[in-house]
Amino acid sequence: MSRSARLLDLLQVLRRHRQPVSGQVLADELRISIRTLYRDIATLQAQGAHIDGEPGIGYVLRPGFMLPPLMFSEDELEALVLGSRWVAVRADTPLGLAARDALAKIAAVLPADLRESLDANLLIAPGESVVESVDVSIIRRAIRFERKLGIHYRDVNGVCTQRIIWPFALGFFDRVRMVVAWCELREDFRHFRADRILSLEPGEERYARRRQALLQAWRESEGIETA
Repeated sequence: MSRSARLLDLLQVLRRHRQPVSGQVLADELRISIRTLYRDIATLQAQGAHIDGEPGIGYVLRPGFMLPPLMFSEDELEALVLGSRWVAVRADTPLGLAARDALAKIAAVLPADLRESLDANLLIAPGESVVESVDVSIIRRAIRFERKLGIHYRDVNGVCTQRIIWPFALGFFDRVRMVVAWCELREDFRHFRADRILSLEPGEERYARRRQALLQAWRESEGIETA
């Protein structure tokens, strides 16, 4: 196993332990010597990982540290690049620009041969343009901050209604964007096509349940198994 792969494994093990874990336990799990473990801990700390602890006490990784892209495997990098390129051409404009910026940051720190390989090997076929009557980034912002949205919606039969919704997920399909939300009018979960939202009004009021709780309840109602 390469040293970079071992460092990645060490980080993954630390992330699984929310409480301090002894060096010997970490070394045994990784099948390395305690001396090697101490060196690897020091290397990660030098790279910016917030690992608290010391020999004989235990170690814990504070959240927020991400490995630089060079620490990803080639398969992992290809997955990131492919996904980012799909978002760049299929998502709303602000999200697409963010995907391009992310790709530029990854490419900036890759070796030249690997960067050229990714540029040549992974292509996204052009898709049909998605026409939307509202700014989807406003919906994404409402989801992120758990805020209610007022919408004027036209259903498949052409009937228009005013709704107050609690958006908690947004599905990106090739031709449509689907907002998953709790609807105050129907007092139930509903799916709203973004291209049928005639107008929307972002609100400052936070909805009553947390986004993750709504997502879990929706999955259960749809019979969707969680990973």
